[in-house]
Amino acid sequence: MELDRREIRALARQFAEGELLPHVEEWDRDGAIDPGVLDQLGELGFFGMVVPEAQGGMAFDVATYLDVLEELAWGEPAVALTLSIHSAFAVSLIASYGTDEQRARWLPGLAAGERVGCFALSEEGAGSDAGAVAATAVRDGDSWLLAGEKKWVTNGRLPGGRPGLAVVVARTGGEGPGGLSLFLVPTDVDGWDVVSRERTMGMRSVQVVTVRLDGLRVPDDALLGREGDGFRLAMEGLDLGRLGVAAQAVGISRAALDHALSYAAEREQFGRPIREFEAIQFMLAEMATKVAAASALLERAAQERTTSWSAMAKLFSSETAMAVTTDAVQIFGGYGYMRDYPVEKLMRDAKATEIYEGTNEIQRVVIARDLYRRG
Repeated sequence: MELDRREIRALARQFAEGELLPHVEEWDRDGAIDPGVLDQLGELGFFGMVVPEAQGGMAFDVATYLDVLEELAWGEPAVALTLSIHSAFAVSLIASYGTDEQRARWLPGLAAGERVGCFALSEEGAGSDAGAVAATAVRDGDSWLLAGEKKWVTNGRLPGGRPGLAVVVARTGGEGPGGLSLFLVPTDVDGWDVVSRERTMGMRSVQVVTVRLDGLRVPDDALLGREGDGFRLAMEGLDLGRLGVAAQAVGISRAALDHALSYAAEREQFGRPIREFEAIQFMLAEMATKVAAASALLERAAQERTTSWSAMAKLFSSETAMAVTTDAVQIFGGYGYMRDYPVEKLMRDAKATEIYEGTNEIQRVVIARDLYRRG
């Protein structure tokens, strides 16, 4: 029986409540998601949300896909981030630009969660300036040799030794964005060397790593799309990725609001619950309004599917998450600053959404450029 959008969202919420929420403190402390959770996500089909049905996927529309990410982020944002990176880059780009052989080879395993996708774009000197990538890919007979170092690769190493599939941005031509190409690189091959793991403020249960491409050889058919199209395809992946970040941010905001509402009803000062004080009421009202606005903008952006709408959704939703989690910590007072209470973690997680997949300063540049173009 095919589920409709509401039923799929309810399924994701049920999974978040039962399988994610009880473990978030443990995973945050230990810096790892239980590998069994990834197996469960695969069984539910959530690794295949944007994989075509012909390759074993669920073929969700974008709005339904974002619903699932939002609900999972409500439970544990790091899980939603894992699926967002996997879907926006490895899956969507192969589905759109892969050859028939590439789709047949990679998409069924990605849909089942047997491999988890990651995106290797950023470098020491190439973050916001993505066109400055220095890693190289050089033809050598019927293969390519990749060399360089990639920073901040989310899913670059996975719990339980699960293999991944990286979309690597490397320079095959001259300077600038036009010299970049994309390559499909399994993370369990010689030459994919994880040299360090970052110690992050939030999203601690996701492994964000530095990878050295050391004599990494891939066959000629590892090239994704045409040579020189890497920058354009990467930016297209970022459009969907930024919607995923927005969904994560809305889920974080909703979780923080839920915790704040519950605590304000339970916590008493001066002989009554603090929710009866006007100062708390105004904070809760503003928090709820911001969450509703972010949710509405995300829904519109999911329908529009343009770069500027994705940027606006990411910008507003992430800043909403930061504001709402900050207010939630304030409502909890001294307890909010303690790691024994959930809002401290949510505030740390929220900060990441303002930074990854393009800082919010970059989002403002993207939006302004579109305004100038239309004007």
